[in-house]
Amino acid sequence: MNTNVETFKYDNGIVRAFAIATIVWGIVGFSAGLLIACQLFWPDLNFNLQFTTFGRLRPLHTNAVIFAFVGNGMFMGIYYSLQRLCKARMFSDFLSWVNFWGWQAIIVAAAITLPLGLTTSKEYAELEWPIDIAITVVWVAFAVNLFGTIARRREKHMYVAIWFYISTAVTVAVLHIFNSLGIPAGWFKSYSVYAGVQDALVQWWYGHNAVAFFLTTPYLGLMYYFLPKASGRPVFSYRLSIIHFWALIFLYIWAGPHHLLYTALPDWAQSLGMVFSLMLIAPSWGGMLNGLLTLRGAWNKLREEPMLKFMVVAVTAYGMSTLEGPMMSIKSVNSLSHFTDWTIAHVHTGALGWNGFLTFSVLYWLFPKLYNTKLFSTKLANYHFWIGLLGMMFYVIPMYAAGVTQGLMWKQFTADGFMQYANFLETVLQIVPLYMLRAVGGTLYIIGAVLMAINLYRTAKSGQFVAEQEAQAVPLVKQPVAKEHATSAWHGHRWLEAKPLTFTVLAAIAILIGGLIEIVPLYLIKSNVPTISAVKPYTPLEVLGRDIYIREGCVGCHSQMVRPFRSETERYGEYSKAGEYVYDHPFLWGSKRTGPDLHRVGGKYPDAWHYNHMDDPGSTSPGSIMPRYPWLLTQKLDTASLPARLAALRKVGVPYETGYENGPAQKELEAQAQQIVLGLKVGSVEAQPDKEIIALIAYLQRLGKDIKAATPTPSPVAAGDAPAATAALSNP
Repeated sequence: MNTNVETFKYDNGIVRAFAIATIVWGIVGFSAGLLIACQLFWPDLNFNLQFTTFGRLRPLHTNAVIFAFVGNGMFMGIYYSLQRLCKARMFSDFLSWVNFWGWQAIIVAAAITLPLGLTTSKEYAELEWPIDIAITVVWVAFAVNLFGTIARRREKHMYVAIWFYISTAVTVAVLHIFNSLGIPAGWFKSYSVYAGVQDALVQWWYGHNAVAFFLTTPYLGLMYYFLPKASGRPVFSYRLSIIHFWALIFLYIWAGPHHLLYTALPDWAQSLGMVFSLMLIAPSWGGMLNGLLTLRGAWNKLREEPMLKFMVVAVTAYGMSTLEGPMMSIKSVNSLSHFTDWTIAHVHTGALGWNGFLTFSVLYWLFPKLYNTKLFSTKLANYHFWIGLLGMMFYVIPMYAAGVTQGLMWKQFTADGFMQYANFLETVLQIVPLYMLRAVGGTLYIIGAVLMAINLYRTAKSGQFVAEQEAQAVPLVKQPVAKEHATSAWHGHRWLEAKPLTFTVLAAIAILIGGLIEIVPLYLIKSNVPTISAVKPYTPLEVLGRDIYIREGCVGCHSQMVRPFRSETERYGEYSKAGEYVYDHPFLWGSKRTGPDLHRVGGKYPDAWHYNHMDDPGSTSPGSIMPRYPWLLTQKLDTASLPARLAALRKVGVPYETGYENGPAQKELEAQAQQIVLGLKVGSVEAQPDKEIIALIAYLQRLGKDIKAATPTPSPVAAGDAPAATAALSNP
């Protein structure tokens, strides 16, 4: 008997807590997604309430799925696997529960603030500054617990899953802190310290790598742990694991600019993003193959175990989405796919397939272990698998069809050189049936998740929860180094796996290089964002109108970026320039065009058109799927917050004179509001100057006016030749 063996206990209580939260928030997040999916063909489903519109619920859905469902699933898997890989209890039970309850509090705060319209509008980073601080505190608690556990491990070498956990902890912290930098203008209002092009690059450096290091790397760690455990097979290739890890974390961080192709971002940054995105195929598929080939010799078990079925689909979805992403970063492909539902299909292949199915797989594997029993019903789990898979197909296939349809219709010209579908609404109505099919897919996916919840509940009821699982291991200092490692060709990496601090520093350097090379020049080289003398700061009324636009989530359906394509300049006007956005805190370029681009909408329609459009979109655009915004016509404009907002904007670089907010700003606001009221009277609309709709109209009418768009000379040439006649837009 080895007298050096130590007895200790794994903490399963924290794992169960995160598992239950994963299930609950998953169903909530999926349901919110289904609701907004239905609103796209049934706009009245918001019941004319300002808190349930698509624009306000969309960020709630994305945050619920990413940070509540996947986030809790990530912590669940890490807290279970890390203890067993390190042969040590978590460093601090207190920090474990700070992590759990703090994370749930953040999710609840998001569920309250986002429907209230308290948002930064930045994709996957919509939460305002007090919640951002809370996220930082909770993440530090998690990181201390993670590294503390690694430090007290009883295993000398860190297994591959731990490498991915380390990269997640470090990179998410860096991304969150730098992207969230802002100046508060009140308890739940702030302005990004970055503006326009710079803000766009930082945001998608964050946004793309939030997908990489929150939705991908921790889940790859879970794959490397749970797939071999469930299949009873060792990981296919240790060397491939090493290449997969280091290549992935180094290359991923460069790829953010592929979200901004053909925009006002400098071309060198766009090209870097495209090149590194294409290079990502190799490590991504290396990881996928490493996972699938681990199942060699376990195919009989695959037919019997629902958990393995979910895992195989998850890994396959990871491979498909990580091939498609680089393909969409090729400029010629991106010119068709960007701003369309193709992007939505791509994202949900990863979210529903990779993250969703892998989470389901881990849950099915964990519950019998936690409760020391068998899964209640294998048949029910198989039903969940097939219903969920069918739901995913019903979701993504219609969205791929919708995306290609949109991209082609937007670019279609007649033989005489005129736009085939000059009215943007025609392209929207064409894909409404596909939106309905997507809702069917979402419904099936939720049904599968509910079946899982029932199955796991019955599993728990049939067993006895093991709160603390006893284990034994030899202390690290007593373990000899295996002789074969010294002669291995990969000896250097084996040495590194025993040095957590050195490993972490090298991982941090790997992820910082790409970000620094892409972002720093945008601040140091003035010519990257040339100024335009005609571009002036927003007026006080326009500032408040822009904030209302942000509050209502308009950026979720409308872009403000006219790309240099004939199809876009014909439809919208002069293409967008980097210098036009120097006072935009934050940028509002958008990611999806459910409605038309608005960057040149200023002066296109009279004030009364905008008033009526917000009151009842169908009155100006028959058949529109945009919801009504009647509260904008009755709610009083919050002018009391104006001084704090202008002061905050001055601090981030907008050249308002000192003291401007204390007197002149209010007078200018009132004067501009009266002008809009007079403009509305021309259109037979009576309105009060102190209503929110007045400020929103002021902002919309400003867009694109700093640069006058040149009107092309009509010419009856064939489509594809020189610019032809501009076709008038009768609807937005």
